[in-house]
Amino acid sequence: MDSRQRTRLFGGVLILLLGVGLLIFQFVPGVRDSFQIEWSWPMIIIGVGALLLIWGLLGGSPGMAIPACIVGGIGCILYYQNATGDWTSWMVLWTLIPGFVGLGSILAGLLGENTRESLRGGANLVLISAGLFLTIGAATGRVRWLGSYWPLLLVGWGLVILLRTLLRKR
Repeated sequence: MDSRQRTRLFGGVLILLLGVGLLIFQFVPGVRDSFQIEWSWPMIIIGVGALLLIWGLLGGSPGMAIPACIVGGIGCILYYQNATGDWTSWMVLWTLIPGFVGLGSILAGLLGENTRESLRGGANLVLISAGLFLTIGAATGRVRWLGSYWPLLLVGWGLVILLRTLLRKR
């Protein structure tokens, strides 16, 4: 199966599941109340991300998963901030954006766009994003479970970069 067929197949399944989910919300009593999703302005941004993904899938462009994940991920951050009023969390949550790019790249790879490179590059971006999140979160006191040991993250990160550089095949 080529990448275009895989993309359309995934798009069809996604739209089918969306339709079934919306039907369940309409006709099964209590389902809507159990989710208690607040339809606020960040949901519009998340919806735009979903539309970008669907547009890319139907158009045979798996690379559209990258901007879709960025927009949808930022929408999720804004949803959290709007729901909690924790707007200062942006000082740490911005570090998740490279991870959104990585997730989009992984998704694009799974849909057939430069599969090997997309998966490897996406995984690297997700790991970088997690490292940034933990390091900056611990340094600013927002991630407390690392305590005073958060500089060990930088030591470990540096060691990984050095070892990968020295052991890489030429």
